[in-house]
Amino acid sequence: MKLQSGYLSNFISLLFPQLCPACGTDLMANEKIICTDCLYNLPLTNFHLQPDNIVAQQFWGKINLEASYALYYFTKGGKVQNLMHHFKYRGMHQIGNLLGSIAGDQLSKNEKFTTVDYIIPVPLHKSRLKERGYNQSACFANGLANKLNAVVEDANLVRVKATETQTHRSRFARFENMQEVFVVKDIERLRNKHVLLVDDIVTTGSTLEACGIQLLNIPGLKLSIATIAYAE
Repeated sequence: MKLQSGYLSNFISLLFPQLCPACGTDLMANEKIICTDCLYNLPLTNFHLQPDNIVAQQFWGKINLEASYALYYFTKGGKVQNLMHHFKYRGMHQIGNLLGSIAGDQLSKNEKFTTVDYIIPVPLHKSRLKERGYNQSACFANGLANKLNAVVEDANLVRVKATETQTHRSRFARFENMQEVFVVKDIERLRNKHVLLVDDIVTTGSTLEACGIQLLNIPGLKLSIATIAYAE
């Protein structure tokens, strides 16, 4: 019976092949979501081994962080960009959980991240959430939580103001655009906790900085940051 089921699965795959969202090649029967070649060859940063990595340096003098991290390097036209496009705009939310699990395996070997109590995804405004159907950062957070034995806190930090696209803005304009956008609903829950703030891609860091400023107003809170990708 299992053999027949395997043949049927392979036959369906021939008729309706699933494609790797990073490189576009057909997935083999034993491959899930991302092909084996991409899983082993996407550009890892290894920032979990570099305390003063590029992401950490972006926030020096802006917000006080315990640790900073990104899983992959993002380059225009590269495989990570393809992956992120499918993740954010083509409904492949399962990519986030997989990448969160991969990142969690790395971070579980770094003692600074093993003390995280709560993982907070950068929130979407309710209008954007309704349009997309899911928060990509929350998907990533769920994958991380399973590896770090932490709790995803996805309703405490909220986005109260919808913002315009940040794509063509300068760093300062992006930061100004993010002022008074985020609010913490339950301060006491996060008091004296280590919070891991997560997002999909870090570029100028203005969104993460704006979230971090709000969170660091909470007495005793320690803050770290993790993202799927760092845009070079």
